[in-house]
Amino acid sequence: MRSIPLTEQTRKETGMKLIKILLVVILWSVSSVAVAGDFDWIKDLNIQAQADPSGFRVRLGARFRIGDAEINTVLSKVDDPGDAYMVLRLGEMSNRPTDYVIKQYRSDKGKGWGVLAKSLGIKPGSEEFHALKNGHDLYDDKDMSGGKGKGKSKGKGQKQK
Repeated sequence: MRSIPLTEQTRKETGMKLIKILLVVILWSVSSVAVAGDFDWIKDLNIQAQADPSGFRVRLGARFRIGDAEINTVLSKVDDPGDAYMVLRLGEMSNRPTDYVIKQYRSDKGKGWGVLAKSLGIKPGSEEFHALKNGHDLYDDKDMSGGKGKGKSKGKGQKQK
């Protein structure tokens, strides 16, 4: 087979195309890692849930006002306990039924929580999306009994309405 000699112009164009492709791949890789890091708190939630499964179920039920049957159903349809929390939270935020969110969870599996949230109408950059990225509201680090939340304080001695 005979090779066709490349002109200087063709070499430059080929080099530029390779550079563009490389940049796209690098940007895609970096953005995927950054988005995955946004939901790292789910790992800790899974550890807490596995350490105290019955406590986790009680907290899920109280937080989302659901019974044992629904808790069992959701937990049986997701991979990890933290995923159950996310499915319930995304359903709450998007005003979608849990079954619908679970179907989306299964079809978008592996694409990340941000993609699932977006597919449910939760816009990246919105307050809801930032609330998701910032963590869960099942446990308080200071008080594991759930007595006090992590909300903004209005100051000592000030009456709240």
